[in-house]
Amino acid sequence: MSYRLTCAVEARHVLSSVVREFCKISLEFIRKGTNPKVYQSAAQKLSIDTETVRHGVEGLMYLMTESSKLMLNEIDFQDSIMTLALPESMRQLLLQFYLQYRHDIRSIMSEMTMDIPHYHNLEWRFDVKLASRSNRRQTTPTVLLKLETEDCGELSRTVLQTDPVNLLHLTKVLDAALQEMKSPYCRRIVRNIK
Repeated sequence: MSYRLTCAVEARHVLSSVVREFCKISLEFIRKGTNPKVYQSAAQKLSIDTETVRHGVEGLMYLMTESSKLMLNEIDFQDSIMTLALPESMRQLLLQFYLQYRHDIRSIMSEMTMDIPHYHNLEWRFDVKLASRSNRRQTTPTVLLKLETEDCGELSRTVLQTDPVNLLHLTKVLDAALQEMKSPYCRRIVRNIK
């Protein structure tokens, strides 16, 4: 009976050290990107194939990045990993790792985001051409827009010209998009993206 207990304790210790090592590897890969040589060396140490190591590390990377992105608290994180059917000691180990490195992971992810141009200012002017030499009863309204966008602190100006009908259509399409963003489905997607 004591031999079985000793084997179980040793197996649990080996499993804990493997999970710790996988957590370290996944954090390093989040910081610097993947390195196939690390997968191979870890697979040789554990006497398992490289694909199993790769899937394990990528799964941990996904768990940590998604949890950090959503800033899960301790209870929510434990609820998330409850379905993995891990022993309590492994869940506690993952929780400690998450709580220790979630702010680091979040800052790494914020550095990796793309900074796309965003709205800074808009000026507009309404012009109407009432007549020309060849056509005296012509009215041609146009709207001139000067759109300023900012990208990494640098301003960019774009001049646009349209007629009122197209501007009205553009306004309706943008308004429909804004209304769609208020739907529960889109809110759920946006909440998961942040």
